[in-house]
Amino acid sequence: MTPDKPAAPSALAVGLALASVYLVWGSTYLAIRVGLEGYPPFLMGGLRFLAASAVFYAFLRWRGHAPPTRAQWKNAAVMGFFMMLMGNGLVNFAEQSVSSGLAAIAVASMPLWAALFGVMKRQHPSRGEWLGLAIGFVGVVWLNLGSEMRASLGGMLALLMAPIAWAWGSVWSRGRDLPAPFMSTAAQMICGGVAMTALGLALGERIVEVPPLRATLAVGYLAVFGSILAFSAYVWLLQNVRPALATSYAYVNPPIALLLGALLLGERFEASAVGAMGVILLGVVIITRAKARVG
Repeated sequence: MTPDKPAAPSALAVGLALASVYLVWGSTYLAIRVGLEGYPPFLMGGLRFLAASAVFYAFLRWRGHAPPTRAQWKNAAVMGFFMMLMGNGLVNFAEQSVSSGLAAIAVASMPLWAALFGVMKRQHPSRGEWLGLAIGFVGVVWLNLGSEMRASLGGMLALLMAPIAWAWGSVWSRGRDLPAPFMSTAAQMICGGVAMTALGLALGERIVEVPPLRATLAVGYLAVFGSILAFSAYVWLLQNVRPALATSYAYVNPPIALLLGALLLGERFEASAVGAMGVILLGVVIITRAKARVG
């Protein structure tokens, strides 16, 4: 007798998980912008990840999940450095001077960098992936030549480095000794939260007065929904659906962030930013579809 195959996830479960990743991660750029009204960028990220990881790690241990080994903690620390400190922390830093929607557009280039790093690891792209890379990088250049980006050199550099760091951390993690997916996420958030807090303090960041309530609520939203709920939904999707579908958030988040920024914060964008977004997302879609065909 052959063992029964695990039941396929229901369409409702997949839809709810995708909605969490699409809507919540799309809204985190707005929440970061609001949180910055009362918190400095790196301390805000540190508080977010430390609070989220403390709850998540305690819950996982209560449920009987094994803690990471010493080697796994070291690998989680590397991923926390690149993905949390560099990836998320630089977005926080950039949004001090760049709109939330524009930050989301820039971060949408992450799959392009991940594909490029795959080339460095001798994972040769198909013709479709090369086409997507070429189109996507045209959009990245166009975006970084736009007037709003040029007006803030620090923001431009931070938004150029953030998706590169996240992509490198993602590619570097493949084949490494890591805990089970949920525990790995908790460990990365712990390490990243500690690193972000340490950097913020080293840079002289301090919270010298009680932040506005809406800023505190925004940080709470980032911790509960952005870090725990959406991350958990994303890990579940990676385990239950095709990677192409799970990573489709990369081209859904920017339009959502752009819309929320315009509606709730009154952000306005030049036509060049919207055009660059279209080109970047076209490149990402081509790469995703090409990988789906190969896979």
